[in-house]
Amino acid sequence: MRNVRPVKVGDCVLDGRHIYIQSMLNVPSYDIEGSVKQAVELEKAGCEIIRAAIPDMDAVKLIPAIKEAVSIPLVADIHFDYRLALEAAAAGIDKIRINPGNIGGTDRVKKVVDACRSRNIPIRIGVNSGSLEKEILAKYGSPTPEALVESAMTHAAMLEQFDFNDIVISIKSSDVNKMIASYRLAAEKCNYPLHLGVTEAGTERMGLIKSAVGIGSLLCDGIGETIRVSLTDDPVKEIAAAQDILRAIGKKRGVKLVSCPTCGRTRIDLIGTAKKVEEAVKNIDKDITVAVMGCVVNGPGEAREADLGIAGGDGCAMIFKKGKILRKIKEEDIVSELLAEIERL
Repeated sequence: MRNVRPVKVGDCVLDGRHIYIQSMLNVPSYDIEGSVKQAVELEKAGCEIIRAAIPDMDAVKLIPAIKEAVSIPLVADIHFDYRLALEAAAAGIDKIRINPGNIGGTDRVKKVVDACRSRNIPIRIGVNSGSLEKEILAKYGSPTPEALVESAMTHAAMLEQFDFNDIVISIKSSDVNKMIASYRLAAEKCNYPLHLGVTEAGTERMGLIKSAVGIGSLLCDGIGETIRVSLTDDPVKEIAAAQDILRAIGKKRGVKLVSCPTCGRTRIDLIGTAKKVEEAVKNIDKDITVAVMGCVVNGPGEAREADLGIAGGDGCAMIFKKGKILRKIKEEDIVSELLAEIERL
């Protein structure tokens, strides 16, 4: 695990001991009612930090409205106009996301830093492969991992010169390999908390796959304090995807589902059953493994480490615990019988 410099965002402490799930509102910023509604939905889904775009002064009104409706921290996404950051700070924002290089000279950066310091507001430096400085692009020829990290470290130095260290860094790319390499290099260069994400990852299908590979690889390396699964879809789906990634690598409690891909030996509707079990256990807060297997060949044997499971028969199934068969059950009773056994654990 990295030796991370703790940064507090609202009541969340980014120190590596907990991986915080983030998302971003995608309702138009002028729609305050819609933004508040979505923020509430995200919190209910398990989002722990919400980000909102603040493109103009009218959007600053989102901050008090959202903070009154939810209890999780709110981040203001600021570009170009440093005055928006000042107004967001005054409105009670919990964190500000900026690219220090696009809000003007050092005098403007200092004003933002001073406003944040006086209110204990951290700053997230956000670097994307599509917004690198011209001189860095000229130096490296393209947005390489080295170029992205140099940009991030240069921006961090702009804040450090004003004795400001409550910094979080994100270095995003839509290229998974580049994203992984960039964060690994950044982890070597600094001890600031890192916010992970594959930017512009795509629609739900490919976006989830790219995020799982990129974010999951880094978390397995012990890199990353917050994550966002970026999807061109309802942001509530980002939360479910992030939770699944964390659960898959043992970073979040919950039921882990093991199920076989089926074969010619299968004599029950295993695909349909597995989906029903998955839906039934998704909100159960028990750190257990449940197996849904197609036959006795790969049932208790291959899934012997599962806490509970079923192995399909001909219109029936055997329910087993830690590889030992408990009893025979009807196919239509599989979900209810499994839930009853989970309740007993």
